[in-house]
Amino acid sequence: MRNAHKLSLSVQYASAVAGLPARAQFRRWVQAAMQCDLHVTLRIVDEEEGRALNRDFRGKDYATNVLTFVYDDEPLPLSGDIVICAPVVAREAAEQGKAQLVHYAHLTLHAVLHLQGYEHEAETEAAAMEALETALMIKLGYPAPYVVNT
Repeated sequence: MRNAHKLSLSVQYASAVAGLPARAQFRRWVQAAMQCDLHVTLRIVDEEEGRALNRDFRGKDYATNVLTFVYDDEPLPLSGDIVICAPVVAREAAEQGKAQLVHYAHLTLHAVLHLQGYEHEAETEAAAMEALETALMIKLGYPAPYVVNT
Protein backbone atom coordinates (compact mmCIF):
# COMPACT_ATOMS: atom_id res chain seq x y z
CA MET A 1 0.00 0.00 0.00
CA ARG A 2 2.68 2.45 -1.08
CA ASN A 3 1.78 6.10 -1.35
CA ALA A 4 3.65 8.49 -3.64
CA HIS A 5 3.06 11.37 -1.26
CA LYS A 6 5.54 12.35 1.43
CA LEU A 7 4.60 12.03 5.06
CA SER A 8 6.18 13.55 8.14
CA LEU A 9 4.43 11.95 11.12
CA SER A 10 5.09 12.48 14.80
CA VAL A 11 3.14 10.29 17.23
CA GLN A 12 2.91 11.44 20.84
CA TYR A 13 1.63 9.15 23.57
CA ALA A 14 0.17 11.22 26.43
CA SER A 15 -2.10 8.49 27.76
CA ALA A 16 -1.47 5.50 30.00
CA VAL A 17 -4.41 3.53 28.56
CA ALA A 18 -3.44 -0.03 27.64
CA GLY A 19 -3.61 -1.40 24.13
CA LEU A 20 -2.64 1.72 22.18
CA PRO A 21 -1.64 1.17 18.55
CA ALA A 22 2.05 1.28 17.66
CA ARG A 23 3.56 4.14 15.67
CA ALA A 24 3.86 1.88 12.63
CA GLN A 25 0.11 1.19 12.72
CA PHE A 26 -0.73 4.89 12.85
CA ARG A 27 1.70 5.52 9.96
CA ARG A 28 0.02 2.81 7.87
CA TRP A 29 -3.42 4.29 8.49
CA VAL A 30 -2.36 7.87 7.76
CA GLN A 31 -0.65 6.78 4.54
CA ALA A 32 -3.77 4.92 3.43
CA ALA A 33 -5.87 8.10 3.60
CA MET A 34 -3.38 10.74 2.44
CA GLN A 35 -3.97 12.35 -0.94
CA CYS A 36 -1.17 14.91 -0.77
CA ASP A 37 2.06 15.56 1.14
CA LEU A 38 1.34 15.76 4.88
CA HIS A 39 3.10 16.95 8.00
CA VAL A 40 1.10 15.57 10.94
CA THR A 41 1.45 15.39 14.69
CA LEU A 42 -0.85 12.71 16.09
CA ARG A 43 -1.31 12.86 19.87
CA ILE A 44 -3.04 10.21 21.98
CA VAL A 45 -4.47 11.84 25.11
CA ASP A 46 -6.41 11.03 28.26
CA GLU A 47 -9.88 12.37 28.98
CA GLU A 48 -8.76 15.52 30.82
CA GLU A 49 -6.67 16.83 27.93
CA GLY A 50 -9.26 15.74 25.36
CA ARG A 51 -11.99 17.58 27.24
CA ALA A 52 -9.88 20.75 27.61
CA LEU A 53 -9.06 20.83 23.90
CA ASN A 54 -12.67 20.22 22.86
CA ARG A 55 -13.86 22.93 25.26
CA ASP A 56 -11.20 25.48 24.28
CA PHE A 57 -11.39 25.00 20.51
CA ARG A 58 -14.96 23.82 19.88
CA GLY A 59 -16.83 25.20 22.91
CA LYS A 60 -18.00 21.69 23.90
CA ASP A 61 -17.25 20.69 27.49
CA TYR A 62 -16.66 16.96 27.05
CA ALA A 63 -13.95 14.73 25.66
CA THR A 64 -14.61 13.62 22.11
CA ASN A 65 -13.00 10.74 20.23
CA VAL A 66 -10.92 12.73 17.72
CA LEU A 67 -10.08 16.35 16.95
CA THR A 68 -8.34 17.62 13.82
CA PHE A 69 -6.52 20.95 13.62
CA VAL A 70 -5.41 22.19 10.19
CA TYR A 71 -2.60 24.73 9.83
CA ASP A 72 -2.70 26.53 6.51
CA ASP A 73 0.38 28.77 6.56
CA GLU A 74 1.78 26.83 3.60
CA PRO A 75 -0.30 25.05 0.97
CA LEU A 76 1.98 21.95 0.81
CA PRO A 77 2.85 19.95 2.63
CA LEU A 78 -0.50 20.17 4.34
CA SER A 79 0.13 20.51 8.04
CA GLY A 80 -1.98 19.76 11.09
CA ASP A 81 -2.53 18.02 14.40
CA ILE A 82 -4.75 15.06 15.19
CA VAL A 83 -5.74 14.40 18.79
CA ILE A 84 -7.30 11.06 19.71
CA CYS A 85 -8.75 10.57 23.18
CA ALA A 86 -7.85 7.03 24.28
CA PRO A 87 -10.53 6.54 26.98
CA VAL A 88 -13.27 7.69 24.60
CA VAL A 89 -12.01 5.34 21.88
CA ALA A 90 -11.98 2.42 24.34
CA ARG A 91 -15.50 3.22 25.55
CA GLU A 92 -16.92 3.64 22.03
CA ALA A 93 -15.29 0.44 20.76
CA ALA A 94 -16.81 -1.51 23.66
CA GLU A 95 -20.23 0.09 23.17
CA GLN A 96 -20.16 -0.62 19.42
CA GLY A 97 -18.80 -4.15 19.76
CA LYS A 98 -15.68 -3.30 17.74
CA ALA A 99 -12.07 -4.18 18.32
CA GLN A 100 -10.28 -1.17 19.76
CA LEU A 101 -7.57 -1.34 17.09
CA VAL A 102 -10.21 -1.23 14.33
CA HIS A 103 -11.81 1.84 15.92
CA TYR A 104 -8.40 3.58 16.09
CA ALA A 105 -7.84 2.80 12.42
CA HIS A 106 -11.21 4.29 11.48
CA LEU A 107 -10.77 7.43 13.58
CA THR A 108 -7.27 7.97 12.17
CA LEU A 109 -8.56 7.70 8.59
CA HIS A 110 -11.46 10.00 9.48
CA ALA A 111 -9.12 12.63 10.92
CA VAL A 112 -6.71 12.48 7.98
CA LEU A 113 -9.62 13.05 5.60
CA HIS A 114 -10.72 16.06 7.70
CA LEU A 115 -7.16 17.37 7.52
CA GLN A 116 -7.45 17.25 3.73
CA GLY A 117 -10.72 19.16 3.63
CA TYR A 118 -13.38 16.46 3.86
CA GLU A 119 -16.41 17.38 5.96
CA HIS A 120 -19.63 15.71 7.05
CA GLU A 121 -21.92 18.60 7.96
CA ALA A 122 -24.15 18.28 4.90
CA GLU A 123 -25.78 14.95 4.06
CA THR A 124 -24.08 14.67 0.66
CA GLU A 125 -20.66 15.45 2.18
CA ALA A 126 -21.25 12.90 4.93
CA ALA A 127 -22.23 10.21 2.42
CA ALA A 128 -19.11 10.83 0.32
CA MET A 129 -16.81 10.86 3.37
CA GLU A 130 -18.37 7.71 4.83
CA ALA A 131 -18.07 5.90 1.49
CA LEU A 132 -14.38 6.80 1.26
CA GLU A 133 -13.76 5.75 4.88
CA THR A 134 -15.53 2.44 4.24
CA ALA A 135 -13.47 1.79 1.09
CA LEU A 136 -10.23 2.59 2.93
CA MET A 137 -11.10 0.38 5.90
CA ILE A 138 -11.94 -2.55 3.60
CA LYS A 139 -8.72 -1.98 1.63
CA LEU A 140 -6.82 -2.18 4.94
CA GLY A 141 -8.57 -5.47 5.74
CA TYR A 142 -10.95 -4.11 8.39
CA PRO A 143 -14.75 -4.27 8.52
CA ALA A 144 -16.93 -1.41 7.29
CA PRO A 145 -16.88 1.24 10.06
CA TYR A 146 -20.51 2.31 10.07
CA VAL A 147 -21.90 -1.12 10.86
CA VAL A 148 -22.56 -1.29 14.59
CA ASN A 149 -22.17 -4.74 16.14
CA THR A 150 -24.45 -5.31 19.09
